[in-house]
Amino acid sequence: MAGQMAARLFTAQTWVSVVCGVVLLMLSRSRTAPSPASAGQIATLFILLGVLLALLVEFAVAPRIVAKEDLRFWHSLGSLMYLGQWLCAAVTLWQLTPQREVQV
Repeated sequence: MAGQMAARLFTAQTWVSVVCGVVLLMLSRSRTAPSPASAGQIATLFILLGVLLALLVEFAVAPRIVAKEDLRFWHSLGSLMYLGQWLCAAVTLWQLTPQREVQV
């Protein structure tokens, strides 16, 4: 029962990630974006990578976990992909946050 609930939560998380990624991509295309082009391009790359990882977990890894195929491998791979999503989000946040110069 707990596994089924976790699967539903992970599915919801996937779709929230995809929607947030699409919104970020649409906002990054705005002409009023304050970040330099290189930071925006790096952020766009990591947004796309994070969305791709979310979709891979949902459509490639999760069905194998539900089918109980080599659980240890697929669960570990899914966990690494979630970690990858967090890293993509961190890099995106880092790139899109305005950098202030520290004055001594």
